[in-house]
Amino acid sequence: MISAQQVKELREITGAGMMDCKKALVESNGDMEQAVVWLRERGIAKAAKKEGRIAAEGVCSFAVEGNVAAVYELNSETDFVAKNPLFVELCENVGKAILNSKASNDEEAANAELNGVKVSEMLVNATATIGEKITLRRVSLYTKADNQVFGAYSHMQGKIVAFAILDGSNEEVAKDVCMHVAAMNPKYLSREVVDQAYLASETDIIRQEALNENRQSATPKPEAIIEKMVEGRVNKMLKEICLLDQPFVKNPDETVAQYVKNHGCNIQSYVRLGVGEGIEKRQDNFAEEVM
Repeated sequence: MISAQQVKELREITGAGMMDCKKALVESNGDMEQAVVWLRERGIAKAAKKEGRIAAEGVCSFAVEGNVAAVYELNSETDFVAKNPLFVELCENVGKAILNSKASNDEEAANAELNGVKVSEMLVNATATIGEKITLRRVSLYTKADNQVFGAYSHMQGKIVAFAILDGSNEEVAKDVCMHVAAMNPKYLSREVVDQAYLASETDIIRQEALNENRQSATPKPEAIIEKMVEGRVNKMLKEICLLDQPFVKNPDETVAQYVKNHGCNIQSYVRLGVGEGIEKRQDNFAEEVM
């Protein structure tokens, strides 16, 4: 009879799924060492069975070659594995493969090759070797002109990556912009590109908030004054979410737009990735799973 404790122990040793561990123990008559061998012998099969696992840790990264750059996120199940030398090497190879093929999205990146091996195969092989589900997502490709410069910044060993393209040749300014983006997480580059549906929704919320405040006030203000208040609050909100309007993190007395202009630069585009964004992390309850 295989106990839940045995299954739990084997899971902790190998990182394999509960049913795989139970089957391995049954096939090995409860011998833990043999069960580990049984799972290792079926590495590729084990990798295929990790599809239901959630990979929400890992790193965000970038790779640059000349006027072309790739930005991407490589996910693992645990933060510990993201520091594994094999995972670090895989991340570098994925970047090289993306640049070699000029892949501009996740699907193209999966079919990109390095030394005759597709990225999709690299992921399966790494999943089997490392013992955790490993996935690639949010791949994007950027190109610049000769009179432009790339900026890049990695925070906390890839927990956050910011990347930007600036007109000009000042690499230090480009990196400063990326450091600001990493710290302040702007939603849009400028007011001109703010999504109008989002702006309308936020404006309506701000207006309703102002109207409610006015109703509860001992001295209610005229409608025209309320609209001026709404306009002021919307303007404040835009300054908070638009990169060019934000106070520059290194010198809050000037905006990002003023900072880059003072150095003869102009921001064309930027991107910011944070590990696990948009992935719902599952909370496991081992006792319930066994039951």
